[in-house]
Amino acid sequence: MFGALLKWLINIWIALTGRVCKFKDYPWLEGPMSENMEIGSGYYDRFAQSKGYKVVNAPDGGLLNDFTITIPDSDPLKQKLNPRIARFYENTVQYKLEVWSQWYAPIGFFARILIRNLSTKMNQLNIPLEPLETSRGMSNEVLRITDPITGALHYACWLRKSILTGKVVYAGFYSTCSIDGQPYVRVVFPLPDGNVTVVLKSVVQPDGSVKLLSGGKRIGEAGYYRVRKHGGDAVKVKYIPLTESIHVFEDEEGTLRTDHEFWFVGFKLLHLHYKIMER
Repeated sequence: MFGALLKWLINIWIALTGRVCKFKDYPWLEGPMSENMEIGSGYYDRFAQSKGYKVVNAPDGGLLNDFTITIPDSDPLKQKLNPRIARFYENTVQYKLEVWSQWYAPIGFFARILIRNLSTKMNQLNIPLEPLETSRGMSNEVLRITDPITGALHYACWLRKSILTGKVVYAGFYSTCSIDGQPYVRVVFPLPDGNVTVVLKSVVQPDGSVKLLSGGKRIGEAGYYRVRKHGGDAVKVKYIPLTESIHVFEDEEGTLRTDHEFWFVGFKLLHLHYKIMER
């Protein structure tokens, strides 16, 4: 009952404070939304069937066909990008991941309530609450949703589960998008009657590492969008002041690592650290 109350309050909040955005004006906000409360690993097949698409297992596939197109040509450091980082995004399944998590007070307390009461029921966004939840590692599976006739790629889907608990940590839809002529990475996490859409800007660092940043300020910029259905050609959107920083780098011993940090209204919420190893 508490989870149902939280869901109702969130929907009311979006309805009262969200902004109506039409797909013709904001095409990058059109993305997968679930008809059911549970998302889980079965959602990909349900979504593809509803659209007439095909789900293809990608044993050697990646999240993006070409990672470099997500970096603006105006970035003066684009040529310094570490090719191993691009290779990871383009051949994601060829890697295995180890992950550690650290939550921070006071915001982390409220995030834990949401995860325990909503994420578990949805089987989506079960971000580890304790470090030992990922002690056995995290699975790494990429599915591709394609056109059954032309084979054109619509989404690359990254499914990650905690091996210890079997819970779906992320069931995301990855693609690229362009806003005002600038390239971005777009990740959509379907939710009941809506989704979370994260728009990330790729920025190459002087050492060749890359940061994917969601630190915008308003609709139409990189950021974290909570999206809810609002008719067939529009959605109700709330721009959330949750910022992400995904720093992918090579350490002193030549191992790829990622520091994934979440901040909310100036408070650090969560730090995930990934060790990325070729199989």
